[in-house]
Amino acid sequence: MENYKVPASEGEDQLIEKKSRFIGHIYKVETAEEANNIIAAQKKKYWDASTVVYAYHLKNGVMRFSDGGEPQGTAGMPTLEVFRKEEVFDVLCVTVRYFGGILLGAGGLTRAYGKTAKLALDAAGIAVMQPHREVFIDCPYSLLETVRKYLPDFEAEETNTEYAASVGIELFMPSEKFESFKAKIIDVTNGQVTPEGRGEKLFAKKIK
Repeated sequence: MENYKVPASEGEDQLIEKKSRFIGHIYKVETAEEANNIIAAQKKKYWDASTVVYAYHLKNGVMRFSDGGEPQGTAGMPTLEVFRKEEVFDVLCVTVRYFGGILLGAGGLTRAYGKTAKLALDAAGIAVMQPHREVFIDCPYSLLETVRKYLPDFEAEETNTEYAASVGIELFMPSEKFESFKAKIIDVTNGQVTPEGRGEKLFAKKIK
């Protein structure tokens, strides 16, 4: 598994340019079908808009965009360029425009759509998809606080804890930190506790 950037959440922002109103919406999507469903819903919601433009870039390499009736290359492509510059994947931007009566020209449109996409992406924030390891610890009650003391040092989070004859702790932590964590816990418990690595999956961590 490799790290890659995605939108941290949905985001929306707008730009007014020579009386035209551009409203940008950012979504995290993982499939073309998911993106197309959102695009269809936005077209229905903004049925009265002058133009509906979209672009999406998926981690599997799929890229699609539409100028929505604007001059070719002035809307969808500038939006896609924002994703490429920020190196963000699994991202969809839908921008609706309400025409204000003043023509912006090709250059003006390119700048407006690119800027709107960037504003919306900034509103959504960016997260990094990082491989995380599921970890299980069988811990004596007498060592519970000792083990918990070191969890923050390794960005480990408890996801489930069961109290029986001993304490069963399920953790979630960055995969790259697991071996160091395991060695540390074995050391501070004099070998009485050995963290067990289990499954691995990607987890989004917001960076801005």
